[in-house]
Amino acid sequence: MEQSHMAENKPDIPDQTIENWQRIVDLIARLADVPASLVMRTHAPSHSVFVSSRTKGNPYDVGRRFTLNEKLYCYGVLKDGELVVEDATCDPRWVDNDDMEHQMSFYVGYPLYWPDQSVFGTICMLDTRRNRQAKLFSEGVKEFARVIEADLRLLVEIDVRARLEKQLQAMLDQLETRVAERTSELEEANTALRILLDNVEQSRDAYDTKFLRQIKGMVIPILGTLRARLIHDEKATIYLDMVEQNLVSITASMSGHLATVFEALTPSEQEVAQMIMRGHTTKDIARTLSREPSTVEFHRNNIRKKLGLRKSGQNLRSKLLSIQ
Repeated sequence: MEQSHMAENKPDIPDQTIENWQRIVDLIARLADVPASLVMRTHAPSHSVFVSSRTKGNPYDVGRRFTLNEKLYCYGVLKDGELVVEDATCDPRWVDNDDMEHQMSFYVGYPLYWPDQSVFGTICMLDTRRNRQAKLFSEGVKEFARVIEADLRLLVEIDVRARLEKQLQAMLDQLETRVAERTSELEEANTALRILLDNVEQSRDAYDTKFLRQIKGMVIPILGTLRARLIHDEKATIYLDMVEQNLVSITASMSGHLATVFEALTPSEQEVAQMIMRGHTTKDIARTLSREPSTVEFHRNNIRKKLGLRKSGQNLRSKLLSIQ
């Protein structure tokens, strides 16, 4: 419980996730035949009802707060890692616990943790009687706890990616500002200086044009995809790797010719083309983009058509790699 303070600055729980958890506690209550099944949230020293089963005889309203103390079932869960109390009236430790106000003498509960192992709260079920059926279902409650923790991991991943997206957008904004400032400076340059430095400026303009075309044609579409897709780490890593590899290509040997070719492709075709260049199969691409293989084949055919390979037997990847 010492870790509870670490739960600050965690992402909010969206309504859709809360609805999913509501279905979980309702299902637990039905399968275990108990009047109350709860997801509790901890902000030490407070412990409150976050989701409550919609069952007859459930006295726990959402938002009800408790203070963590040794006479609270959930305190025992967070202290010991889990708690099963078959009949509190026969258990000296729990005979006068806070939930006995509602005669809740039967309890099964498990802790819930954020990915960094700070405490989120608990999941539990309660009854006013010994409940053999509920006790037998305790492993099921434990599995539902793992489902909720998986949701918490996903929410943290989404939050991290949103922050990364914001940072990347800020970098792009800075780049656009720098380009605008440079253009303004060049326009205000002295006419005589333009003549003297004509060759230097022409080289610089060519470099800037090539640089911007490559950024817009190869990097921005991928960043757009990253912003649009909130997926598991494996896919996000693939896109980030593509960004890094493209930036290396832009600053090294990749030519403006390939960027020109990419400008003729749609954003989806650009993604597919770059994955083809990196040796990904149609199946790999479909899995990464969450598309059907037939959709990837459709994009491949469009790319071949735009490269003049529609009736050619030339390998598409070889063609793309040869464009320098």
